[in-house]
Amino acid sequence: MVATPAGPGRRAYARPVALARLTPRAYARMTLAALVMVSAIIVTGAAVRLSDSGLGCSDWPRCEQGTLIGASNQHQIIEQVNRLFTGVMVVALAVTVLGSLRRTPRRRDLTWLSLALVLGTLGQAVVGGVVVLTHLHPAAVQQHFVVSVVMVTAALVLHRRAREEGGRRRVVSEPIHRHVWAVAVGTALAIAAGTVVTGTNIHSGSTAAGRPVRRFGFAITSVTRVHSGLVLVTLGLTLALAWRLRRRPAERAVLEDGISLFLLAGFTQAGLGYVQYALDTPAVLVGFHVLGAVLVWIAAVHLVLVCRRADSVLELSDAPPEVAAAAVP
Repeated sequence: MVATPAGPGRRAYARPVALARLTPRAYARMTLAALVMVSAIIVTGAAVRLSDSGLGCSDWPRCEQGTLIGASNQHQIIEQVNRLFTGVMVVALAVTVLGSLRRTPRRRDLTWLSLALVLGTLGQAVVGGVVVLTHLHPAAVQQHFVVSVVMVTAALVLHRRAREEGGRRRVVSEPIHRHVWAVAVGTALAIAAGTVVTGTNIHSGSTAAGRPVRRFGFAITSVTRVHSGLVLVTLGLTLALAWRLRRRPAERAVLEDGISLFLLAGFTQAGLGYVQYALDTPAVLVGFHVLGAVLVWIAAVHLVLVCRRADSVLELSDAPPEVAAAAVP
């Protein structure tokens, strides 16, 4: 609040200080931070499971019956750090919503996308409660990861849209666009199959005595073959897409970087998966595999998004603030 000086015959009163407006460049950087945080919480959640801390706190939202915060052992600490990180992320995403309201010019699509992230995080808290109360039932843990992937998608779309102004149009042909979507669908199926492998494998998330954790009753070799088969099919579809573009220079220029990024992430992830399986799935490699899954999905969504181009796209690396502001009609 600031006081307005009182003149002759005028009463002093206070008026609110106007909140600062955000340039498109500043808000785009804010959305990039949101994307990083939404992705990071998937890795911290995996750390809870891989350290057998999934039932470190047996209640929710309290740690134990009658105890809001517990720190009697390492598992409780790891579990509660993950819960705390979720709370901090909710606050950060709420700031992203407020930022969308202060962005100049204000855009309704950015506000709705940022609100979706906040709602998704609250949904994650509910799913987390179900995970604890069902003693880490693998189907509940699956939903945790699925919601996380949806949130990563929304965060990436938000960041992309925050950098764009004007109309958006498709810049590849319909057949190529369908092929790109086939790659994205293949990636989604491979990740979904990966969650089944997770629910079948040895890393249950807790070794607490007297608290048995259920696993899926599939043969681990069978579900692993399905998962790896879908990964190879998806990589094959991507290589076929690159082959189709060899005589389409305009479309190749649009998609070349995205395809290269996806193939790099995909083959690295596939190689890591085979090494992990050969070494009997050590926890550290599983953690990197979870991170790899997030990066592969981001690459797949990015490949879909670059099929459409806006009238202007803000570059965060080298555009000064005055250029960013001038780019807004």
